[in-house]
Amino acid sequence: MTLKPFLLTWFALALPAAAAELTVSAASSLSNAFTDLGRAYERQYPGAKVAFNFGASGALLQQLAKGAPADVFAAADQETMDLAQVKNLVSASARRNFASNALVVIAPLGSNTPLARLADLTAPAIARIAIGNPDSVPAGRYASRALRAAHLWPVLQGKAITTQNVRQSLDYVARGEVDAGFVYATDAALMKDKVRLAFGVALDMPLLYPIAPLAASTNGAEAQRFIDFVMSPAGQAVLRQYGFRQL
Repeated sequence: MTLKPFLLTWFALALPAAAAELTVSAASSLSNAFTDLGRAYERQYPGAKVAFNFGASGALLQQLAKGAPADVFAAADQETMDLAQVKNLVSASARRNFASNALVVIAPLGSNTPLARLADLTAPAIARIAIGNPDSVPAGRYASRALRAAHLWPVLQGKAITTQNVRQSLDYVARGEVDAGFVYATDAALMKDKVRLAFGVALDMPLLYPIAPLAASTNGAEAQRFIDFVMSPAGQAVLRQYGFRQL
């Protein structure tokens, strides 16, 4: 071997391997918290890179089922993660619940319409209600479940303005395009200058967020390290800053 090829080969072997970028598909309601959490993860592990794909949990599940590349999936409800598990998309043994939330009803900040319970949504002054598509948006599924339990869904279904994710519901209320909307408490806290929290919605199940590595990930060790960071005191501290509750 001549000197030049030898030096090139030695130099290539001496270079540290570039860290593979970790792709995390996460529920829309996690957008702000996970963006900060990702930065904290990169600070703790120099060289690590995290890319996020945020959307409605059901829409993300459909993407993953069609082969969208991802290493970690964080959903806003158990049902969506259960489906991912049934489809063998995630590693079931590594699945963890990492945070909880609460469902609330919000109204535009300048609205004076009394809202203290679900039945108040039947008032004529409440003409449009933002609610996530129950087929793909966990917040919408929780909301429709609560309304059915209260025997109000048939009455309010005609007022429903279906949204693609919980953040769209938040935006509709913030812009005054609807009279009320169902979002998470963490979402409502982000726009206190534009929306008011009317009341909390009682649910017959805990609102828990699960996370799991993708079974098809080629970056399994990094995926598990990210999940461990989410579960760690440092990761939980970031989530608490955005109003997510610890388990």
